[in-house]
Amino acid sequence: EEQLVESGGGSVQIGGSLRLSCATSGITDRLWSMAWFRQVPGKKREAVAAIDSRDIIKYADSVKGRFTISKDNAKNILYLEMNNLKPEDTAMYYCAARRSLIVPVQQMSEGLYNIWGQGTQVTVSS
Repeated sequence: EEQLVESGGGSVQIGGSLRLSCATSGITDRLWSMAWFRQVPGKKREAVAAIDSRDIIKYADSVKGRFTISKDNAKNILYLEMNNLKPEDTAMYYCAARRSLIVPVQQMSEGLYNIWGQGTQVTVSS
């Protein structure tokens, strides 16, 4: 059974850093797509960053230069390194996966991911 489990969220001050982890199980395909999304209550879930087995990486404009997505294929863990955090980064962060490739222009499309974790909360305050 496919499973994604996020961890690493928490409360941090403005300008601080956090590293989110997404442990994957049951996903051993050679071709895959994974992404981080975030959602604030009352708002639509938005894509933060995406990566696939071709190492094609995409970022939302709001996090470029501050966030880094990566995957440790040996450990089957997806990471999101977040630096210089801002109050607007406060959200529930979700890990998502698809056991196939997504065309690069659609890597940030929520509807194309069909495996989701439960989320980890990130709160940025002064």
